[in-house]
Amino acid sequence: MSDTPHPEDGSPDPSADRPSATPPDAPASASEILGAALGGAARRAGLDPAAGKSTGHVVWAAMGGWRGILESVLPGVVFLVVWTATYDPDPDVRSGNLLLSLGLSVGLAAVFTVVRLIQRQSASAAIGGLIAAAAAAALSLWTGRGEDSFIPGFLTNTIYGTAFLVSALIGWPLIGLAVGFLMGEGTAWRADKRKRRVFFWLSIAWAGLFAARLIVQLPLYFSGNVTALGTLKLVMGLPLFAPLVAVTWLAVRALYPRREAEAAPADE
Repeated sequence: MSDTPHPEDGSPDPSADRPSATPPDAPASASEILGAALGGAARRAGLDPAAGKSTGHVVWAAMGGWRGILESVLPGVVFLVVWTATYDPDPDVRSGNLLLSLGLSVGLAAVFTVVRLIQRQSASAAIGGLIAAAAAAALSLWTGRGEDSFIPGFLTNTIYGTAFLVSALIGWPLIGLAVGFLMGEGTAWRADKRKRRVFFWLSIAWAGLFAARLIVQLPLYFSGNVTALGTLKLVMGLPLFAPLVAVTWLAVRALYPRREAEAAPADE
């Protein structure tokens, strides 16, 4: 659900030994392919319910730890600080130093990416963030408007929010597809009314998060208030993402409680 990089702890994949919900020779349906893609992304983010990790550990892993948080937040903070510091209140200007603000922000994102590549760590999320930042900067420099650097974020929230909402309304919530793959049951969860209901409301909650960002931030975009827009983008980023990850994790764990035999220590 977040695009921050996540550290790999090198631990074995607890789902590796779980049987696949689909026989090896059976053709995969579109829902199974999508579920596998979503489940794989969730597992890489540390969100596998079968891993038996604590809620705090899962949320922390989903945000990428301190490093992931810095990589996600610092470029935006740098842009906001530099823009505000160079803002000219003259009615004929009312703008900050766009080139300097964007250059430092994108440059910092590039540094984070290069460091990960040098250390041979997973840099897919960092590279994705760098590409997004560069595209936003290019668009803003092309139009000459600082607020236009937020347009890619608006598009991302629109796409994600629509996907979560539509999937829930048609009875195939994305949360359910991902969890079904992770728990090795494919789409069998659709036969369980309780699971369908929980996955529906979780997907609606995620759609609501993306919609809330648009509802709050779009008026600021149209008014050209870059400072307020940048501030609210940061406030409505990880501070809202983390609690929703925790709620999602707890709800899924409630649906798939660990067996007592698995939870108890082995007898010696």
